[in-house]
Amino acid sequence: MLILILGVALWWAPHLWKRIAPDHRAQFGDKGKGIVTGLLVVSVLLMIWGYRVADGPVWWGPNSALKGINNLLVLIAFYLFAAAGMKTAVTRHTRHPQLIGFSLWAFAHLLVNGDLPSFILFGGLLIWAFAEMALINAQAPAWTPPPPAPVRKEVMAAVGALIVFGLVALIHTWLGYNPFGG
Repeated sequence: MLILILGVALWWAPHLWKRIAPDHRAQFGDKGKGIVTGLLVVSVLLMIWGYRVADGPVWWGPNSALKGINNLLVLIAFYLFAAAGMKTAVTRHTRHPQLIGFSLWAFAHLLVNGDLPSFILFGGLLIWAFAEMALINAQAPAWTPPPPAPVRKEVMAAVGALIVFGLVALIHTWLGYNPFGG
């Protein structure tokens, strides 16, 4: 469990470095981007490894209904990620589409994984996303929505979300986690 906790903590640290210690982060300039990237890669590897070897109590498991809700939320999350990058219409109505998408992804995984390692992993990442949004809003309360985007960007974001969802579902299946059905 310690490896998993270290992975989640290491995910938080470089993400919050810019928010909590902006002057310190700025001292590193472009080298700071490499440091952040390296730490995030290590954190993801630790989270994967830690989650695979962690054990703990199980309060509930996946069922068809929860998997259906999970899949819908994950699809919406992937759309929000794409929308954030393409500045589609949804980005005119929400300041943090990528972090909201990340939050939906984490929450969706908590729905179908009612065990302690999942609470540490997905719960820890969900709390991070909320903290990140709160810090951004506190540090820069003013927000200007982007200009309207062409309809083709909406279509591209929706199609991209469907493609990524299909690929992720395929990878989950290959790894032995059936994302569909009971």
